Amino acid sequence: MAIKYQYNKISLQQLYKQLEIRERILPSLKNKESALRMEVQQTKDRSQTLDQELQHAINSYEESLRLWVEFDPAIVEIRDVELYVKKIAGVKTPVLKEIHFSIKSFSVFARPKWFLDGIEVLKKLATLAIEREIVLRKMELLDYARRKTTQKVNLYEKIQIPGYEDAIRKIRRFLEDEDNLSKASQKIIKSRHQREEMEKTL
Repeated sequence: MAIKYQYNKISLQQLYKQLEIRERILPSLKNKESALRMEVQQTKDRSQTLDQELQHAINSYEESLRLWVEFDPAIVEIRDVELYVKKIAGVKTPVLKEIHFSIKSFSVFARPKWFLDGIEVLKKLATLAIEREIVLRKMELLDYARRKTTQKVNLYEKIQIPGYEDAIRKIRRFLEDEDNLSKASQKIIKSRHQREEMEKTL
């Protein structure tokens, strides 16, 4: 990003203001980036835990797979998934509040006695799968925000702050040189006047 400036005191003051803003914001941006990085890692760990739990649950029920042939999965239906929003380092993330299941009526006596357990198993698997999806979405949102924050930190730290400092240095040098030239020319004019005055008196 090219910083536009002019070689005068007004431009110098504006650059100082812009530099000050960025230097003031940078520490909080770094803190946000660090917090987001930590949250992304924790969410990733949670996602892996849920993956393992889901896989373990599926594996444990595979042993009784022949029984599941008798089970009617249409009995259990997800009616609603309640979420709430939690802000993490300024990022809105979804959190699972509750899953509402709808159980269709069936005759307990006409079905095998493990049917009620089967309903609970299905609810557990659905809950794990839904929570995993929500955690993955949360991780995506946090990681996107972390990448954006990292870009901003790098922009300020590696491009804008050094750019403003360089522009300020150039303007100050220019103004100092201009001031020195002005003083030197004043001395020359003064000494010329003095010489002319001396010549008149002679």
